[in-house]
Amino acid sequence: MNGVRTNDFIGLAVRAFLGAVFIVASVDKIADPSAFAVSIHNYRILPQELSLIVATILPWVELLCGFCLLFGLFIRGSSLLTMMMLFVFTGAVISGLLRGLDISCGCFTQDPGVSRIGWGKVAENTGLILLSGFSLLSSGLRFTVERLIAARHQTSP
Repeated sequence: MNGVRTNDFIGLAVRAFLGAVFIVASVDKIADPSAFAVSIHNYRILPQELSLIVATILPWVELLCGFCLLFGLFIRGSSLLTMMMLFVFTGAVISGLLRGLDISCGCFTQDPGVSRIGWGKVAENTGLILLSGFSLLSSGLRFTVERLIAARHQTSP
């Protein structure tokens, strides 16, 4: 297929999956930042005032990273940011579990009765961390807007 490698398709699939996960995760948080602030505060790590600031900014970072991964823009930076966010999320979940908290993770919905923290969430986040790491280190950049822009600059006079 004219220079297309398997790694190009795998890179596209990983980026599309991660991008979709982060876009979907951001929607409910953007729609109701005060409910997300409560979810953050339930972890008992941040003071309430800081929880509201984080709840206002973080979902937009998730959305931006999701779109960048999906469309292949700033891939390395977006992959690094998603990996860092996932490390923090996972650390918060582990901290909550070790302290015996029975709370909603606040990941995809702010409904307190849904998606409780647990070791399954740690495993899920670990898988997403590995995918973010793959995306960060992947050389499969054929299907990206970055590549289209670079190709355009090479053909411009």
